Amino acid sequence: MTYLRRMYKRKLPMHLECGLHLFMEVMNGKWKPNLIWYIHSGVKRPGELHRRLPKVSRRLLDTQLKQLAEQGIIRKTKFEQKLAKVEYELTALGQTLIPVIEVTARWGETHREALESLFQSPGVEQQ
Repeated sequence: MTYLRRMYKRKLPMHLECGLHLFMEVMNGKWKPNLIWYIHSGVKRPGELHRRLPKVSRRLLDTQLKQLAEQGIIRKTKFEQKLAKVEYELTALGQTLIPVIEVTARWGETHREALESLFQSPGVEQQ
């Protein structure tokens, strides 16, 4: 993994000029809000998270979990057993994102009808 880290170079420099830029840097990743929410809701094992998000490749899931851990949003605990066991939990910093995710989800539900009609228009790719 360290080999890959050395090879990766950020294409664009980070400009953290305000709190919104910091927030977007942390949440940059299609599945990060879902991962944070599921961990908050009690889903702690990587396999469980993958079952909740079946469209996500295991590699991408692991990458985004690793990024969240490096950013101090989640904590990874490894249990030394015959079969390796890993669990994730939110840190105090990660807990502060829950109200933001709740408000964002509520906004999406409030505007669901208008937004769905836009996203279901011809030419807009669905996933």
